[in-house]
Amino acid sequence: MRKFIIPALIVALLFLTACNQQQQPTAKGAYLGGTQGLLAAFEAFGVEETGVYSIFDEETFPLELTLKNRGEYAVQPGEVSVKLLGPSQEEFIGMKAWELQNNQPLEGISELVPNGGEETMSFASEAKYAKEVAGVVEREWFANIEYHYQTYLLVPEVCLKEDLTDQRVCNVKEAKTYFVSGAPITVSAVEEDTAGKGIVALKIMVKSAGAPTAKVTKPGEDFGVRNVLSYSLDDPAWECKSAGKLNEARLDDGQAEIVCKLKEPLAEGHVSTKQVKLTLDYKYRELISEKLRIKQSS
Repeated sequence: MRKFIIPALIVALLFLTACNQQQQPTAKGAYLGGTQGLLAAFEAFGVEETGVYSIFDEETFPLELTLKNRGEYAVQPGEVSVKLLGPSQEEFIGMKAWELQNNQPLEGISELVPNGGEETMSFASEAKYAKEVAGVVEREWFANIEYHYQTYLLVPEVCLKEDLTDQRVCNVKEAKTYFVSGAPITVSAVEEDTAGKGIVALKIMVKSAGAPTAKVTKPGEDFGVRNVLSYSLDDPAWECKSAGKLNEARLDDGQAEIVCKLKEPLAEGHVSTKQVKLTLDYKYRELISEKLRIKQSS
């Protein structure tokens, strides 16, 4: 009996695994995907000692930051702003700037450019601590990074069916396969449902995949207490709302639901499938930091 039971259990486990894989609505193909946008990091200030860049008080050091685009939106010149925070500006000399914008386009990741575009911003080539050092002084540099970005959602097969009892072609009430581009704001689920006779609806769950301290706002607006973004669908036959607002979504606890409905009921007996594309448009802000240890010269 044991000889028959063990193979049967293995077959059952394989069957359950295959079913779970089939039920997973996300897929790759239209986009590479991922949950990263721009990655930023300070270049080395000096020699690293016990995890901290260290210099002597008589030395100068470069203050540079490198941006790398790890998402799929192509960032244009001037769409990234980086401002240095932390140390008082009076403490350092030789600074060329305290705030810079990207000069070059930052290409998104693709099969041809798997690492995306990058640019190094130089705030100083020979910065120097201007105060007296007794023993050791540590300063933590912060970079406030704000940039415009977009996320693209593609739902390749939306079921347009007037009569839900019709079993042909497609199903309305189900989770939908979708493709989402690599970005810090992403999509976690897409479901289709009915919103009245002849009217179908898409429920789209949006979430922030970045750090909990990251901020989101609509393009052209200042950052505030609330995290909000804009969105648009490529088909004028639909109307999209989030919490009752057209083309604007507020992220509560990092999430929001967008509901897109057909404006007009489908004709009697109508059955077809159609692709739709949603674009999330926003400005994103995050903060990075790096310590600098300044030692007294002997």
